[in-house]
Amino acid sequence: MSDAQKQLDTLLSQSATTVPRFPANSRYAATATTTLTTRDGQMVIYLRRRFVPQPERFAVLRDHAVVHGDRLDLLASMHFGDPELFWRLCDANGAIRPDDLTEAVGRRLRITLPEGLPEHSDA
Repeated sequence: MSDAQKQLDTLLSQSATTVPRFPANSRYAATATTTLTTRDGQMVIYLRRRFVPQPERFAVLRDHAVVHGDRLDLLASMHFGDPELFWRLCDANGAIRPDDLTEAVGRRLRITLPEGLPEHSDA
């Protein structure tokens, strides 16, 4: 644990301020926090910026052709078993605006493994 993190933990344990805790299925679960000290000495805790990963970093399992009425939460539930994992569809398809993914009927969406997991090969 870094000195800054130790200081932050000490500060938080002494005050009513809490760092947001994100559930394991949140896109922000692994996003680190950092602090900023304002001119008047107040410490502000915030999340570091999360960059949308490059789609090439994901191993494709299958694709899905968008049909009328598709919603990302329903697709995430169908393919990942959890509607709150809709953000994995966004990441795997390079979408910053989630609605872009289901606007066009016929668009092919990449259904992938989580980032960093290699594609399985029987070779």
